[in-house]
Amino acid sequence: MIKKTGLLLLNLGTPDSPDTVSVRRYLRQFLTDPRVIDVPALLRYLIVYLAILPFRPARSAHAYQQIWTPQGSPLLVFSENLRRKVESLLTSTDPSVQVRLAMRYGNPSVRLAMEAFSREGIREVVVLPLFPQYAAASSGSAMSHVYEEAARLWDPPVLTVLPPFFSSPDYIRMVAARGRVTLEAAPWDHVIFSFHGIPLRQLKKSESPGICHQTESCCTSTDRSWCYRAACVQTALALAKDLSLEPSQFSVGFQSRLGRTEWIRPYLDDLLTDLPARGIRHVVVFSPAFTADCLETLEELSIRAEATWKEKGGETLRLVPALNDGDDFAGWIANRFRMVNTPS
Repeated sequence: MIKKTGLLLLNLGTPDSPDTVSVRRYLRQFLTDPRVIDVPALLRYLIVYLAILPFRPARSAHAYQQIWTPQGSPLLVFSENLRRKVESLLTSTDPSVQVRLAMRYGNPSVRLAMEAFSREGIREVVVLPLFPQYAAASSGSAMSHVYEEAARLWDPPVLTVLPPFFSSPDYIRMVAARGRVTLEAAPWDHVIFSFHGIPLRQLKKSESPGICHQTESCCTSTDRSWCYRAACVQTALALAKDLSLEPSQFSVGFQSRLGRTEWIRPYLDDLLTDLPARGIRHVVVFSPAFTADCLETLEELSIRAEATWKEKGGETLRLVPALNDGDDFAGWIANRFRMVNTPS
């Protein structure tokens, strides 16, 4: 009997459409996740239903409308194209392999993916969270949800979860290669490595007590791979080394801050103000926390950050594309699957 194995590509999610109703539905699922807004349940309910959902869906829908394509959400389009490429590579040598895409929030759902694997008699599933750096609010939440949905099945599959890949030489090489294209296209003064931010309290909850949480000597330690900020800093340093950047030529920043609580620093907003004040006019921005271009890259960075940059005295801000559905990325994923799925 041929062993049938599945590969689940797992990303964060996107609304079904860029209208206010769809965005509200998506935000409700996203923001009520206790790993995203990690406060007591009653307080989270009040924040989401009284302070966010009455106002934010309309603004977010407008943002989505600016990046939506005729094919749909960029994140979903890139992710589905990637899934097809990976499946084509794997089935060329093993026709029994099935590759499915699932989102932690929205569609296609993890539940439907796990049920489809079950119907096809697949009892072993390799899971690849498409988050280079681990954070409880992204990788942790997504994996918790996968475990929950797998446990609903009468015969839960054996799950093999691939680890974060923030320092993988191949990952660094692929991101750097895209960056070189952008860097060579026009003059630049400075590079920003922008990562999605998280509240500082979440960083501390994922770490042992007594550790410094935001010093560079701590963040460059080789044993800090499960600290989100350390993983981001190590990704930036590896990319800077590959691109032969001097320390004065790049900065690390954290974007997407929400609310009044303290998030991990430095804030991207501050960099967009401070760098022009130092005479820097032309920046190239990498977003190495995202493997597919999405709202946070195409709207927050390419549109809003660029507007802020010019308002503060900068001239050009150019975004390096994410790995998206690149052939090299698809090949790398296929090889990672083969490495864990090949009998020893």
